Amino acid sequence: ENIMIKKAILPVAGLGTRFLPASKAIPKEMVTVVDRPVIEYVVKEAVKAGITEIILVTHSSKASIENYFDRNFELETTLDNKKKYDLLAEITNIVPDNVKIIAVRQPAPLGLGHAVLCAKSVVGDDDFVVLLPDVLIKNSGVDHDLTTMIDRFNASKAAQIMVEAVPDHLVDQYGIVDVASIPSEGQSIVMQGIVEKPAVADAPSNLSVVGRYVLPAKIMALLEKTPKGAGNEIQLTDAIAMLQTTDMIEAYRMQGQTFDCGSKLGYLKAVLHYGIEHPTLGDDFKTMIKDLDLS
Repeated sequence: ENIMIKKAILPVAGLGTRFLPASKAIPKEMVTVVDRPVIEYVVKEAVKAGITEIILVTHSSKASIENYFDRNFELETTLDNKKKYDLLAEITNIVPDNVKIIAVRQPAPLGLGHAVLCAKSVVGDDDFVVLLPDVLIKNSGVDHDLTTMIDRFNASKAAQIMVEAVPDHLVDQYGIVDVASIPSEGQSIVMQGIVEKPAVADAPSNLSVVGRYVLPAKIMALLEKTPKGAGNEIQLTDAIAMLQTTDMIEAYRMQGQTFDCGSKLGYLKAVLHYGIEHPTLGDDFKTMIKDLDLS
């Protein structure tokens, strides 16, 4: 039987210290790339892959994220009265009607593994995906990485960890997967392990973990048993290592392009890339960039 994956966990409880001062008053996930917040791109990526339940693992300072995906009756009424129907459509069609947004709290910052565990009662016995909202994935063309990765999970029943090739001299900044050989883009390969920020000389490959995971329901039980690891946090990587002792796990090498919107430079890069492809602003934005006198 092929039960489609319908649930996605988005951990949004982090305080965004890399994005201060902006994140002092706005959740880092609500910083805009062109004309919409980072989090919307990630939710749309999930929706495109057939996800219908988005579970936000959140924090008391992040109510604006929930508000963004909720309806705003006063605003809708005002736009309707002013006959601003284009804008009205824009704010009511952020997610399709069949997609539910659910928020659960992470009471203390105990790590990514703990954040995933906070969604356990909502996920139940279902397999699920985890999407880290700091990373935007841009897929040009027909192939959609998250969809491909879920298809691969359905076919192989092996948990999937999305990876991308990074320059060899930068491997010490990432979680790097250990694989027997480097798969081509859009392919998966059996993973032997993950090494967190290896020394350049010791890295098992140049494939870094991107922040997209397709995981079986049983990882929740493993997370409950996972002892606190690095930073006194419950690490998802540790639970994946436990899963690996009994099950096959695969690394899926992505085809698209990633933008680390948790870092300021990565965010600026995203603004440029999404800006020049924007349906109404793109052409003018391109002209603006060309006209910049950078001498």
